[in-house]
Amino acid sequence: MTTSTILIWVISALSIALVIVRPFRVPEFVWAASGALLLLVLRLLTLPEGLAGVAKGLDVYLFLTGMMLLAETAREEKLFDWLAAHATRLSHGSAQRLFLLIYLVGVVVTTFLSNDATAVVLTPAVASAVRAAKVKNPLPYLFICAFIANAASFVLPISNPANLVIYGTHMPPLLTWLPRYLLPSAVAIGATYFLLFFTQKKDLGSQIAEHVELPTLERGGQVALGGIGVTAGALLFASARGLELGLPTAITGGLTALIVLVSARKSPVDLLKGISWSVLPLVAGLFVLVEALNKTGVTRYLTTLLTHGAEQSATSTAWASGVGVAMLCNVMNNLPAGLIVGNVLQNAHVSETIKSAMLIGIDLGPNLSVTGSLATILWLTALKREKIKVTAWQFLKLGALVMTVPLLLAIGSLFLLPH
Repeated sequence: MTTSTILIWVISALSIALVIVRPFRVPEFVWAASGALLLLVLRLLTLPEGLAGVAKGLDVYLFLTGMMLLAETAREEKLFDWLAAHATRLSHGSAQRLFLLIYLVGVVVTTFLSNDATAVVLTPAVASAVRAAKVKNPLPYLFICAFIANAASFVLPISNPANLVIYGTHMPPLLTWLPRYLLPSAVAIGATYFLLFFTQKKDLGSQIAEHVELPTLERGGQVALGGIGVTAGALLFASARGLELGLPTAITGGLTALIVLVSARKSPVDLLKGISWSVLPLVAGLFVLVEALNKTGVTRYLTTLLTHGAEQSATSTAWASGVGVAMLCNVMNNLPAGLIVGNVLQNAHVSETIKSAMLIGIDLGPNLSVTGSLATILWLTALKREKIKVTAWQFLKLGALVMTVPLLLAIGSLFLLPH
């Protein structure tokens, strides 16, 4: 192993560890971007290679930008407060009914708008709902937003940007995807609900406010709601046609924000200030780190290992690769992990069951830790805005159960499908 290879691994591992630990409360993007910059300064990665790594995330940057514009516009126009009031009314004073209602909404939002949208769009709505319902402990309801964002993220190809990263230009058509992933998705969603409900049940025993005043949804809020609907339709259309999702999301999110701002004659400054732009350099830094790791031959090694394992025992390899990838997501985040897995699967000759197990690992694995997926990082950012704190240890204790059981059940369900 050469000195440059060792340095790349050390810098990458240290950068990712600092992103996870976030010492001195320094934002995550600082550590990811610093690691990427250090690789360039030490000439372990050339400038063209670094730019190539950044460019690989273009679709993700566009997707996130559109979703963040959409979410911030909706928040500014009080759409979330309006939705929260209706959700609280429908619960009829039952905390358990409100819990189920929020979970079902989370499934729908994740399925049709992506797991990142659930973190960005649904979390503020749930925070508003629990405030309106005068809930003493809002965390059980807010945990839903984090866990369902990953648990329902392989119902459709558009449900998670990581799905697009894994399959790349070889994305299965919708009518091929559904028979392959519908059962594992249903298993994951159902198991996650029951485990979450079981672990949070003691905090759901008290009554919540039943009579909540319903606010009027102004024109800006109506436009934001329409924008979310149009975005969902655009994503489904793009997915069915095999198109990338970033550009249509950026266009619909940007147009929604523009229409609201122009019609209300508002300055865009407050809107733009409210968006967590630091997510973009965080993602870019992670993509550069993966580009450097690819130079060390990790993709070639993993491809050989996976192909050899599949030849020996396809069943054992499906289990090992699915669980192994799930753990990897919590070490280096599921977007760069998905990029590595995508490169491996495009070169390895393995069955669809193994590919599906690895995708499930990428999508469900992040439910273990707060840094496992971009969606969970966005969820934490949304919580900070609401002045609600969740520690990494608090999440890990819950995730150890809520991730593990659905993951094993979902991978196991693959073997019930016709081959």
